[in-house]
Amino acid sequence: MSNTLLKDIGLALLRIAASAMIAVHGYGKLQMLINGVEFADPIGIGSTPSLFLAVLAEFVCPILIIFGFKTRLAAIPTAITMGVAAFMVHGADPFQKKELALIYFVLFVSIILLGPGKYSVDKR
Repeated sequence: MSNTLLKDIGLALLRIAASAMIAVHGYGKLQMLINGVEFADPIGIGSTPSLFLAVLAEFVCPILIIFGFKTRLAAIPTAITMGVAAFMVHGADPFQKKELALIYFVLFVSIILLGPGKYSVDKR
């Protein structure tokens, strides 16, 4: 296999796996939004708008990223949300509490930097 082929397979795997995993968390938040459950307000815009933005960043954007549609743009809200989760919501918590948010933050910043690769709607 050529290096280019391996790179494109790796980018697709990174994009699809990271997005599928975070979408599971986003789906739970979507259910919270539908059911009117209270949510944290880490940036001071209110509980419902914060939850709406979290659903957008953790469920809607990852679906776009899975298909590789507007990948870099769609990864920005997800990376920002994970940064807020790691550094604001869990900022004073021990590392184990913020580790997952940090991992997702690094994954989605990597997607922003690397792009979607050949196997994406963006490249068709």
